[in-house]
Amino acid sequence: MTNSELDSDVAAADAPAGGEQTPHPMHKVLSFVRRSGRLDDRLQRAWDNYADRYLLDITEGNLLDVREGVTLDRDFISRVWGNENPLIVEIGTGQGENVAAAAAAHPEYNFLALEVYDPGVAHTLLLAGKQDLDNLRVAQVNAPELFKVTADAVVSEVWTFFPDPWPKKKHHKRRIVQEALAADIHRALAQNGVWRIATDIEDYALHVHEVMDDLAGWRNLGRLTVSLPIEHVGKGNADMAADMPHADFVESERFEGRVLTNFEKKGLAAGRVIHDFTYQAVALG
Repeated sequence: MTNSELDSDVAAADAPAGGEQTPHPMHKVLSFVRRSGRLDDRLQRAWDNYADRYLLDITEGNLLDVREGVTLDRDFISRVWGNENPLIVEIGTGQGENVAAAAAAHPEYNFLALEVYDPGVAHTLLLAGKQDLDNLRVAQVNAPELFKVTADAVVSEVWTFFPDPWPKKKHHKRRIVQEALAADIHRALAQNGVWRIATDIEDYALHVHEVMDDLAGWRNLGRLTVSLPIEHVGKGNADMAADMPHADFVESERFEGRVLTNFEKKGLAAGRVIHDFTYQAVALG
């Protein structure tokens, strides 16, 4: 999905006929906008053939809330995956290229792919089914809602690679990396578990640093020094960032476990720098 598509969707969702903004239904700030869309024949077949095996039936409603009574705990993991292997959760799996490759390469781990958009879900199902992956499951769910009902210390790692940038300043509150989600992920991670984040948007990198670097319970494991502007820019004035005051920040080298997806290739081809982060959950206090 392009940024312009995002902006038009958000404008439609946020701006009623009178031009005044109204709160989102149920007063939630979501990192996505639900859109109706028809799957092509190939993706529809993938959904029909593989949803029963891979797609978890845990959500309800158009906001993709977790159905009442669902808890992501060790019993749930044992029932769904049939083992007690460590669980890695990817937030925003896109087309599923990365999580499917990781699941194929690491059968000793369980993987849960969280994606809200139908084509991405269907394509992930297709990749899982074609490779007959036993250790991958998919959930079409609002990720923050799932982590609210995740038990303590049951997740080994959380991955959030190239989340929607929400480039307009008024939409920065919709970015998935927020303190509230960080608190729930911290509780869900096992001891020394990590949250891996990657973005090719410089302003989003600054946002991650602002949210995570001084947040209690997290340790930045990065060793690379990068220079970033210390003021935010929005869509339409990003070219101003080069002339803004800069400061040094610490980030990680590229995560070897992340395959080079088509999305990342496009970012590199456009000359964007990839920012990787590794935050380790440590004891509070």
